[in-house]
Amino acid sequence: MKIGNIELGERPVFLAPMEDVTDIGFRLLCKRFGAAMVYTEFVSAEALVRDVKTTVRKLQISDAERPVGIQIYGRDVDAMVEAARIVEQAGPDLIDLNFGCPVKKVAGKGAGAGMLQNIPKMLEITRKVVDAVSLPVTVKTRLGWNHEQLIITTLAEQLQDCGIKALTIHGRTRSQMYTGEADWTLIGEVKHNPRIHIPIIGNGDIHSLDEADQAFERYGVDAVMIGRATFGCPWIFSREPLTFNQKLDILEEQLRINVERIDEQRGILHTRRHLAATPIFKSIPNFRQTRIAMLRATKMDELMQILEQTRTLLG
Repeated sequence: MKIGNIELGERPVFLAPMEDVTDIGFRLLCKRFGAAMVYTEFVSAEALVRDVKTTVRKLQISDAERPVGIQIYGRDVDAMVEAARIVEQAGPDLIDLNFGCPVKKVAGKGAGAGMLQNIPKMLEITRKVVDAVSLPVTVKTRLGWNHEQLIITTLAEQLQDCGIKALTIHGRTRSQMYTGEADWTLIGEVKHNPRIHIPIIGNGDIHSLDEADQAFERYGVDAVMIGRATFGCPWIFSREPLTFNQKLDILEEQLRINVERIDEQRGILHTRRHLAATPIFKSIPNFRQTRIAMLRATKMDELMQILEQTRTLLG
């Protein structure tokens, strides 16, 4: 499977772009364990054009994580084009356009999944970004705004006509947010449309490589993207079984990477979401107080000491 000239192998599994989750430390770990493609956190086009430092920092990528995509979002055509040009200078392997984020502060302002209510502007942004950069441009979106507007089969053709090199479809509508079950049948319809010739990437409710395998078999997609199931679980991309101690080592490494690459306070904050969500602590009895202490820790030494104490709880 290829996106433009990017060779991704057979049945590749991608790490989805997620705000406050897919920082560089987490991406590097997911890449190590087999993620075929990783993406940055969402990058606001308007903030990037205004040179907001916290946004510009998200453009930092490493050769060790390639191939890597940078994803931008926004509702203004000129800002999206200018942001794409800025992103191109950061040197990613592709630029992804976010037309799928459902959260109110994004979609409610007409960006992300909000673009599903303004298809002409979505297509204009896509065409102009494709024309403005030499990198492959891809799109991530949803089935439609709600179940009365399931437009993805037509929209996929329209986006393809704009010149994108791949399309990722999350199998929910914007109105669903992250509730209910992802509907992969429409993703499969898009993939099997004889007029579609770009790669179709399926996303939604994939919790393991076994489930990814089933999606490949049932719906014929070219790649599968995993999102929330990766929280605290970068090894999800590997078929190799790991012990509790090995998984804890990985989470501790993630903490060290984040603290070294950012700073102590924000490095801990970036890691905290993963520590809160990781499944490895669920088997530890009477873990509640330790969990609270772990998520309240503000110093790296303190947090590392708590993590090390969990080894003895399963001993």
